[in-house]
Amino acid sequence: MPLTASSRPHLRIRFDRNELAGAFGNLGTDLPLLIGIIGASGMDSAGVLVMYGLMQVFTGLWYGMPMPVQPLKAFAALVIAQKIPGRIIFGGGLAIGVSMLVLSVTGLIDALARLVPKPVIRGIQFGLALQLATLALKDYVPADGLPGYMLAAAGFLLTAVLLGNRRWPAALVVLMLGVGYGLLFKLDFATAHRALGLHLPTWHVPQWPDIATGAVLLALPQIPLSLGNSVLATRQVAHDYFPERNLTVRQISLTYALMNLVNPFLGGFPSCHGSGGMVGHYTFGGRTGGSVVLYGVLFMALGLFFSQGFRQIVDIFPLPILGVLLLFEALTLATLLRDISESRGHLLLALLVGLLCSGLPYGYLIGLVVGTALYYAMQRGWVGLGK
Repeated sequence: MPLTASSRPHLRIRFDRNELAGAFGNLGTDLPLLIGIIGASGMDSAGVLVMYGLMQVFTGLWYGMPMPVQPLKAFAALVIAQKIPGRIIFGGGLAIGVSMLVLSVTGLIDALARLVPKPVIRGIQFGLALQLATLALKDYVPADGLPGYMLAAAGFLLTAVLLGNRRWPAALVVLMLGVGYGLLFKLDFATAHRALGLHLPTWHVPQWPDIATGAVLLALPQIPLSLGNSVLATRQVAHDYFPERNLTVRQISLTYALMNLVNPFLGGFPSCHGSGGMVGHYTFGGRTGGSVVLYGVLFMALGLFFSQGFRQIVDIFPLPILGVLLLFEALTLATLLRDISESRGHLLLALLVGLLCSGLPYGYLIGLVVGTALYYAMQRGWVGLGK
């Protein structure tokens, strides 16, 4: 029986091929968002990439487990859709950092955690799984036409056969398949050469008008998603995979806050934790903080040496392979429903919350509120969803 971080609780950081494979478990969600953010906002790619990598290293060392760092998804969607400039992004990031710090130091986040029941958290995770699977199957897998479908099929079969294999980690094998495909069919040496060069993040000081605008325009829509997925659902996944660590929502919200109190000053995009990211790292082999440290070093290297051609460099890697990684992350998230499956009422509630989260504007806020209200109504016998 292979050793895991759970069976060796004192091993916080390890660097091996399985940690390296686990490092890429969140690549499918991160890369497209970062590309879209840089293109829409005009933010300096060196600052975005270096700070994103640095935050990965920070959380890997802090937690000693594959605690993910992800771009704030509601932030990213608004930035990409409305082409919001960097100064407003920095202001909004600082605003949400202060908000999460207040929730953490006052203990309000603990009260919220006690209020929201487990079936609702599982529903939030299921909603995220639906969104990831839709993204993988609708946008990523078809991206390269027939060759892309064939590549995705090969990647899917390899992942299904090798998933959990400690000698031949599935993610590494599939990533090598994607790298080989990209080098063979997509590499432009002239573009790669022009992208090379040292670039450092620059200093920024958010101004009060930008903080106020960012708080209203960006931070407010983000907070429900952050509370549901970044804090509560992430804590639940950490308890599922690493129960001996007894991770608290206050710890998670504190590091969430610290990241966003630092990012705006050095050109970083606001970031959070996330249950899907932890599931992705864990699914493909990550068991210690080493996986996210390695992932962070990759982004720091991209930011320092390849940031001016980041979009062109990334275009070499085939999206169908990212789609395969994303699909397995989604499937693993969906299987977390199994621990409430014995209660028909709880399972139906989780499925309803998942559909609300994935299908509606501000779905995570609606799912969180409606699901919690229905749960307590069921407990009092006002609503019946079965036993």
